[in-house]
Amino acid sequence: MVFQYTEALVTIASINFADLVDFYTQLLNKKPLSLIPNVYAEFQLPGVKLGIFQPQKNHTSEFANSANSQISLCLEVSNLEQAIAHLTNLGYPPPGEISIASHGREIYAYDPDGNRLILHQK
Repeated sequence: MVFQYTEALVTIASINFADLVDFYTQLLNKKPLSLIPNVYAEFQLPGVKLGIFQPQKNHTSEFANSANSQISLCLEVSNLEQAIAHLTNLGYPPPGEISIASHGREIYAYDPDGNRLILHQK
């Protein structure tokens, strides 16, 4: 049996909810599509929604350390250097250098909680 779905949503848990929502508001240059303060924010991106949520108190320890996360938020950009400058202006400069991948030039960066961002340009 095959199940059906209508859209995709990627979520990030954060115990620093307000800081992370502010970071993504500035990074994406848009306000959340929906916002429940200290609970949930959702951004509409091309092709996917990005949700940020505050874990319930009894789940906080599960999300306290995002180091070595297996998931990356990948954003295709039209100008990689401008995207790097934007992140740097936000106070989160990428720690490494631009590399060449099968899909083009890319660089890793990290949000305030340490979640990996991959910015890439074809």
